[in-house]
Amino acid sequence: MQTPGNQERDLDLAELGDDLSALRLCEASSLETMRCSLERHGQLDALSVFAGHEKLEVIDGFKRVRAARLLGWRTLRARVADVDRVGAKILLVALHDRRALTELEEGWLIRSLYRDDHLSQPAIAARLGRDKSWVFRRLMLVEALDPAVQADVQLGLLAPRAAVAVSQLPRGNQHELAGLVIRRGLTVRQTERVVAELLALESDRDRAQQIAQRLESAVPGASPGARATRAAKSATEALASDIRTVRLVAARLGARLTGGALHTIGPEAAAVAEGSLAALVPVLDALRRTIESACAPPKAIPMEDAA
Repeated sequence: MQTPGNQERDLDLAELGDDLSALRLCEASSLETMRCSLERHGQLDALSVFAGHEKLEVIDGFKRVRAARLLGWRTLRARVADVDRVGAKILLVALHDRRALTELEEGWLIRSLYRDDHLSQPAIAARLGRDKSWVFRRLMLVEALDPAVQADVQLGLLAPRAAVAVSQLPRGNQHELAGLVIRRGLTVRQTERVVAELLALESDRDRAQQIAQRLESAVPGASPGARATRAAKSATEALASDIRTVRLVAARLGARLTGGALHTIGPEAAAVAEGSLAALVPVLDALRRTIESACAPPKAIPMEDAA
């Protein structure tokens, strides 16, 4: 396998494919940081690409490509690596030797080599310079993790390390716990603590009941003083807090969708996300109607009714 040479050339963004982007994460905040960097400093590092079946496919530089498209740029500098599809995936790992991939990204890449390219686990280990047990653990991580939870990670709703913790539970409990983590804004450490408590229970049903109870109660680990403070919030403060939350989440989701998140997370995760987004439309429409009704001026009461 040859690594990208020193020859760089400008490539039209329309020529670039992103088939390998499903193996990478792209948070909305990172995309915005890259957009600002390109706008202020221009392109600092060349992309790495290889010749795919129909297009030049990106190996490294997905955020640069997406940010450039958001800015309306037409070209970016790139190096073309003399590798095939398998070699491109191996090179992706090598290019991130110092900027390590997350465990999930490693798992997605290994699963792709194993399922799509039909390499054996020992062959993958040899190509990556890793132990066979390391390859097996990463493969089992993504094979055991509910696709809906993986979609949450791809959409930036769940931290990768939190998803790794969630993967320790049986699949039947993973989606519900991920929902608890997202809704309550639990940290990775809090998530790991909840997982340990749930694993101590005897059955999936007991775990499901415990998760449901936690959703209805205060945030796990919160102090009595914190709960009292939340309970003491006035109606005005609670309303303002909800408005800020909805605005923040709407802006974040919009940025992810604008950045092409659905096209980069793989077909299974995309199908789950599309179903969730479709179910969100009537909810948002109902909220719009409620807002319009709440903000409408009160109707005048006829004099005879007032009397």
